[in-house]
Amino acid sequence: MSDPIDLWQRLDRALARWRPHRQPISLLIDGLVIVWAWNATYLFRLGFERWWQARPAYDTWVMLALVALYLSVFSAMGIPRSMWRFSGFGEVKRLTLACWASGTLGAATVLMAHLQQVPRAVLALHPLVTLLGLCGARVAYRMLYEHMRVQITGSSTAHTEGRRAIVMGAGEAAKRLLGSIHHQGWMVMGLLDDDPAKRGARIGGVPVLGTLSQIAQASAQVDATHIITALPGASVAERRRAIELATATELPVLTVPSLGELQSGSARMERVRSIEPEDLLGRAPVQLDEAGLAELISGKTILVTGAGGSIGSELCLQLARYGPGRIVLFELSELALYEIEQQLTEHHPGLPLVRLLGDVKSQSQISRACQGYRPHLVLHAAAYKHVPLMESDNAWLALHNNTLGTWHAAIAAAESGAQRFVLISTDKAVNPTSVMGATKRVAEMVLSQLAAQGSTTRFIAVRFGNVLGSSGSVIPKFKAQIEKGGPVTVTHPDMTRFFMTRSEAARLVLQAAALAETGQVMVLDMGEPVKIVDLARNLIRLSGHTLQEIKIVFSGLRPGEKLYEELLADADHTIPTAHPRLALAQLHPTPTVALLSELQTGLNHLSVGASPQAVQQWLRLQVPEYQPS
Repeated sequence: MSDPIDLWQRLDRALARWRPHRQPISLLIDGLVIVWAWNATYLFRLGFERWWQARPAYDTWVMLALVALYLSVFSAMGIPRSMWRFSGFGEVKRLTLACWASGTLGAATVLMAHLQQVPRAVLALHPLVTLLGLCGARVAYRMLYEHMRVQITGSSTAHTEGRRAIVMGAGEAAKRLLGSIHHQGWMVMGLLDDDPAKRGARIGGVPVLGTLSQIAQASAQVDATHIITALPGASVAERRRAIELATATELPVLTVPSLGELQSGSARMERVRSIEPEDLLGRAPVQLDEAGLAELISGKTILVTGAGGSIGSELCLQLARYGPGRIVLFELSELALYEIEQQLTEHHPGLPLVRLLGDVKSQSQISRACQGYRPHLVLHAAAYKHVPLMESDNAWLALHNNTLGTWHAAIAAAESGAQRFVLISTDKAVNPTSVMGATKRVAEMVLSQLAAQGSTTRFIAVRFGNVLGSSGSVIPKFKAQIEKGGPVTVTHPDMTRFFMTRSEAARLVLQAAALAETGQVMVLDMGEPVKIVDLARNLIRLSGHTLQEIKIVFSGLRPGEKLYEELLADADHTIPTAHPRLALAQLHPTPTVALLSELQTGLNHLSVGASPQAVQQWLRLQVPEYQPS
């Protein structure tokens, strides 16, 4: 006995032979329905005994002219292109408009031609009867189709009423997707592709309806509920364009896994997912000097401060790919330390790990960690990074953690004989207006001064902008607000930020660690700045909502925030490096010896819990360009 699914697929292929002729067949059936409706209207108006005899001699010509008029209007409105087995409310709306337009135009023409013997009631009722007949034909076809499916497969697609998709892309990815997506309850109603050779073709029984730019018309034509992008091998610009076109439809947008996910085996083609920040950003994958990184990391001891944070945890995951001898996880938060340990153990079960609870604000704790495990490379990611929180009552803690903590970690690395020490810095250190940014700029200056003293340890700072999806970033915040029904809060309509993904940032940090010389500040290529309000609008649309349903509210700049970020101060410039996504910043001014003297005493003149004003005053002395907001 044949498998029910196989039997259904054979029947579907049999129907597919007729589908290339769907439009003329649809017009033929619609024409017959219009003829039936004309006669049914006469029967209703004149009764059974008079419905034929009372007609004028020219009635047949009027009826044929009306059929031609209706079919012309239907063709102009794209009615024949719709697929009857997916007919829904959207199709009813289009038919209603088409019948109203055809009936109005037809009645006006008959009256202007002074064909007085055609009953006015017939002209008035014919569009309504035609609409009922057309809708009835489509409902009957869909019911028959569903009945046949249930009889053969024993399952109904009624539960998938809300999952009718248009797939953007008609290549190999789309073929693989179509091979399995139906079994997940999806109905793919059409494909879109810019390849002229695929126009009018069918892939897996599904028609190619047009080009990517026609997504709005195609989704309305077949009453789609979702858009799926299936372009994993396309260029970054092409994928980003497809997502932008899809979001404009205001339907929920899904995507197949990226090429990198497929190659790594972390995802399968048939498992569609939501659009992620990486998809919105649309940046080319980072190409690394794999041999150089392997030489830097393989078999070595690496210590990561802030190992459980957004950047620290990603650094650990990237390090694990190169087979380090061991990774020393130095983290203040017990929960964060546990979570990164679990991630590394799950994905790299044989990797030696050292799990240390510790605080860079304590010189003894970080010194004990470095002396105990003698790391070859120290990646310093521990920092307080939330700008508004560091502005007032926490200003002294920001200075203590971000600046003094960097001093503690750098000295501990040098005393233990580390080959390299890498500080994770920020674009907020450029022309800072916040305590957080100023403390990170002083931390860069600390490394510059230490490098000038001739230590065998290379002191390197890496500066980049915001990381998508990191704790406290806008993406998780916006998503949570959308799930609650809004509003989405944006501080200012003109605010822009540089963005990159966590994996991209971590990989470039490692590349900078391999390339940079001591005392250098490396700047990552952040691409073009992104308007925060545009990011919010895209997320709202991708979730399937409209900007009328989810409002955007502007809340105003918070303490320490700027409208836009910079990667270089006005007096600075960069020179290229061996890697196209890394540049070397040449910075001014140079730090003073007095800075290190004050750090050696632990900033004793600033007592524990010093006022924000005192902290800002000290920072202004060290960083002349610092202008508190």
